[in-house]
Amino acid sequence: MQYHGNLIKMSSKLDGKIVSYALTLGENEIDMTQLLDKTIKLTYQNKINCIKCGKETKKSFGQGFCYSCFITAPEADECVLRPERCKAHLGISRDMKWAEEHCLKPHIVYLAVSGGLKVGVTRLSQVPTRWIDQGAERAVRICEVPNRHIAGVIEKYLMNHFGDKTNWKKMVTNESLPEIDLLSEKQKTIGLLPNELKKYALSEDEKVFEFSYPVNEWPQNPGQHDFDKKVEINGKLTGIRGQYLFLDREKVLNVRRFSGYKIQLSSD
Repeated sequence: MQYHGNLIKMSSKLDGKIVSYALTLGENEIDMTQLLDKTIKLTYQNKINCIKCGKETKKSFGQGFCYSCFITAPEADECVLRPERCKAHLGISRDMKWAEEHCLKPHIVYLAVSGGLKVGVTRLSQVPTRWIDQGAERAVRICEVPNRHIAGVIEKYLMNHFGDKTNWKKMVTNESLPEIDLLSEKQKTIGLLPNELKKYALSEDEKVFEFSYPVNEWPQNPGQHDFDKKVEINGKLTGIRGQYLFLDREKVLNVRRFSGYKIQLSSD
């Protein structure tokens, strides 16, 4: 079978702690979990369309935007990556209507184990999707706040003690990590906050989210595929975690990195 379309990040579903994935290409939604242990081939068609306006672009900016949308679209605003710089609470945004739905909504500050212990923020409505996209093994909520700016301020403060990036290689190889007691780490984290931020802490929330990914074989020494250097990647699909496809143990593809790239997907 063959499918054609522009890549966007895979959607996910959670059943208990079991994660499954689907990839939309054109009008087709492909159950990627059902393709495990099958040989697949993804071929770049030398065309990129902006994920915002649809215009063809020679180069992708910010994971899928043409340059015009990259500098004007609210989805590509600085606060997406630097939430502490969000100004929507002051009435300043590239698009206030968009900001009302994305920035001026309750946010969560969290700790997650994903190739290491990291701190992050996400909209309350994106729990647990955000953690699955990052390939988190486990996660706990630290604080709940009314907007993105405050979440970013807390995250920025905690970055003095924790990283905020996922180590992709440790994540896709499932590298063994020292046992981390997330609830204990959460209480230590709350203790680090100044009083004006501590009031947002979810001190009594002891729920630990856990995730199990569809992986039959973990990569040993993986390299990331780059469609800009090689138009085709193929092999047996051995697993999926975060937004990464694992092919034949040593090749991985970060689907989200190539948002907007037109590809053909075929499988046996």
